[in-house]
Amino acid sequence: MTYKTLIAASTLALFAGTAASADTWRYAFEEAMDEVQGQFAQKFKEEVEANSDHTVQLFPFGTLGESTDIMEQAQSGILQFVDQSPGFTGALIPEAQVFFVPYLLPQDEEKLATFFEESKAINELFPPLYEEQGLKLLTMFPEGEVMMTTTEPVKGPDDLNEVKFRVMTNPLLVESYQAFGATPTPLPWGEVYGALQTGIIQGQENPAFFIESTKMYEVTDHITRTGHNNFTTAVMANLDFYEGLSEEEQTVVSDAIDAAFDFIIDYQEGLTEESLEKIKEAKPSMTITTLSEEERQPFMETADEVEQEFLEIGGDQAQEILDQMKADLEAVDAGS
Repeated sequence: MTYKTLIAASTLALFAGTAASADTWRYAFEEAMDEVQGQFAQKFKEEVEANSDHTVQLFPFGTLGESTDIMEQAQSGILQFVDQSPGFTGALIPEAQVFFVPYLLPQDEEKLATFFEESKAINELFPPLYEEQGLKLLTMFPEGEVMMTTTEPVKGPDDLNEVKFRVMTNPLLVESYQAFGATPTPLPWGEVYGALQTGIIQGQENPAFFIESTKMYEVTDHITRTGHNNFTTAVMANLDFYEGLSEEEQTVVSDAIDAAFDFIIDYQEGLTEESLEKIKEAKPSMTITTLSEEERQPFMETADEVEQEFLEIGGDQAQEILDQMKADLEAVDAGS
């Protein structure tokens, strides 16, 4: 157990009375309370508390450390629930890096929601992989179109040449931005604003709501919509904790997750455009560019290269998961 995890355990004991309190479930996530993961968590809390005697304590980003810290705390049982992007769990579960193959996920929000709800890859193939890491995968959901924010305009891969671009600590995301022409620079989120401000890095990627709420527009000048991905996150429970719940309690958790999933999909309708409007109001000089299909083509041509890298580093089930995801996406297209 790391020093930060020991400190977190002490902090949680102060919050909860005792770390083993059966009636209090602790849930940490990577964003603020008013951001997408926070909204999901609050809906989950509301549903659990309305349908059981349990209470849910929420710990937004920074409360208990960085993403690596809260994952360790969830695995060790200090936390009962954690919401974390596969961008960080990719080191534990290499197959989860599939979500960083560019241009794999659909841009249509309705199709995307259907995919996450019905995907056999997500609902059948991923859970055993998470269980091997002491985690119960409860759901995955999309958080919004990923956009680049940079200090210089981007119209194609040549514009990313020698640009130090912050990425999550994920090997495939590093590969993806190398293929895009940039110099990928893994950094914990807490260091990104300062690194952009001081010129250590010149770009980063995130959904529009996160760019707006974290004020990334203050330290960059250009937003580019390349359509290359949608931010994915996963809600997990500590496996021992979950398996120790009664059948009735597991149903409470499952129902709360389902309600929160439906809520967060509705919540995100129009959120991207609303967030971009707020950014323009706050900084009128900010340019927001949506690349045309022709302009996106050089980026799209890198997808095969990144996909092949995923098959090399994505774990024993990389091929099976990639094939199933593609089949799932085809099924969504066929049903639309």
